[in-house]
Amino acid sequence: MKKRTWKTKLKKACKEAGTYKKYFDHVIDTLAEILEKRDEAMEAYNMDDDEKIVTEVTQKNGTVKVKNPLVAIWEDLNKLALNYWRDLGLTPAGLKKLNEEAFLQTVEEKENPLMGFITKKESKNE
Repeated sequence: MKKRTWKTKLKKACKEAGTYKKYFDHVIDTLAEILEKRDEAMEAYNMDDDEKIVTEVTQKNGTVKVKNPLVAIWEDLNKLALNYWRDLGLTPAGLKKLNEEAFLQTVEEKENPLMGFITKKESKNE
């Protein structure tokens, strides 16, 4: 998928999760670019005739088996993308963290009704 398509999908997902903020656009843009590169790596892997996860590489000491470089790139980009998804609240853990932070900010910004009641009662007793 292209970067533009990923950006649209990511913004929509953030809006559906209730985590979208305009200032996340730069993060969404970076994540879309990572996902585009990840898709390109998988496409190149699928176009490869061998399509083996493990390949043999000849070194001066002999032949060794290593993970296909395209698979390794895909895995690295996927792990990197997961961090961004989490930060945008698009994983269960990320959503929980963002919702808890939003809840705590709301509580701090608003006056706690119980604290207001206690304060008024103390001022009457003095």
